Amino acid sequence: MERPVFSFFSKLIMPLFYDKKFLRGRWFEESSLGWTWCWRNLWMQKVKGINRDIPFPVSFRNEVSSAENLIFDPDDMNDFNAFGCYFQNFAAKIVIGKGSYIAPNVGLVTANHVLTDLEQHQPGKDIVLGKNCWIGMNSTVLPGVVLGDHTVVGAGSVVTKSFPAGWQVIAGNPAKVIRKLEKPTENENQNKTIV
Repeated sequence: MERPVFSFFSKLIMPLFYDKKFLRGRWFEESSLGWTWCWRNLWMQKVKGINRDIPFPVSFRNEVSSAENLIFDPDDMNDFNAFGCYFQNFAAKIVIGKGSYIAPNVGLVTANHVLTDLEQHQPGKDIVLGKNCWIGMNSTVLPGVVLGDHTVVGAGSVVTKSFPAGWQVIAGNPAKVIRKLEKPTENENQNKTIV
């Protein structure tokens, strides 16, 4: 629901705290929810210092290691405003494809500890999520994983290897393919939007 006065003042004030390039997209232009996230996170993020260096609104109940190593579309700002997500990307990139959903309590981990010296980390490996993926609640995606478009990760899964083919449901520990998804035909694409 659009709230014109609220959005007007938010557009004036929030660029003082957040990078303008993130204050756009569907959550800011088609709705006022993006501005609500800015106000809700302002105190904990910019004053108290939880995720202070992140240039976009992030719930204080999430952790983002590095904004520079996080690639996503501003239309997917909702992925950072749930709770309990861990974006551990100080050593490599996390790429989130447009339209992908990340449920609460998901961990995206780009670098593991060295088993013989837990004070050290192994070299990081990028995580790449394709377009329109859905990472179910309480799942963990480990270093180097690439998921193809329209991959659904079942809740509570641990994804240890890549599934680049896409259009499938994976689940378990370690995750494996449990179902293939049917791609819509050309006519179906014209008649409906795929989520």
